[in-house]
Amino acid sequence: MRVNVLYFGTLKDLFALQQEPLNLPEGATVEALLSLLRAQTSKQSDIWRTLAVAVNRDYAGLATVLREGDEVALLPPVSGGSQSRCEA
Repeated sequence: MRVNVLYFGTLKDLFALQQEPLNLPEGATVEALLSLLRAQTSKQSDIWRTLAVAVNRDYAGLATVLREGDEVALLPPVSGGSQSRCEA
């Protein structure tokens, strides 16, 4: 089956892609997809433990079974920004 993976944040830089279609075996889970992707990277990172995953725009757990045509968004944690005060 084929799913479309969307990369955000540091994963977009790590894979040098915004999105890609991936072929997976029938009945593959989010956990299996993440294991496959993790194995494709030489860089060991804590990002894989803190990653949020959305399947078809709904947050999904590791045990979520993927289906043909699913859109899987990989959302690493976001940090940073600036706290500035507006003076009126």
